[in-house]
Amino acid sequence: MTSGALIKSFCVAAALVVGLSGCGRKGDLERPGVSSSPVTDPAKTQATPAKERSFILDGLLD
Repeated sequence: MTSGALIKSFCVAAALVVGLSGCGRKGDLERPGVSSSPVTDPAKTQATPAKERSFILDGLLD
């Protein structure tokens, strides 16, 4: 195989990988800012505070 054919086949393979990978989500693409979950009334839902989880590198960041 010549170097020109090798480069062409590599470019075709790379284009296929990029084209077929998509964004990694199944289903239809959505516009930014549009959520698929139903909208609920924020007055009816009570927000529970999130429990702060520690991360292994927190000691280095402090």
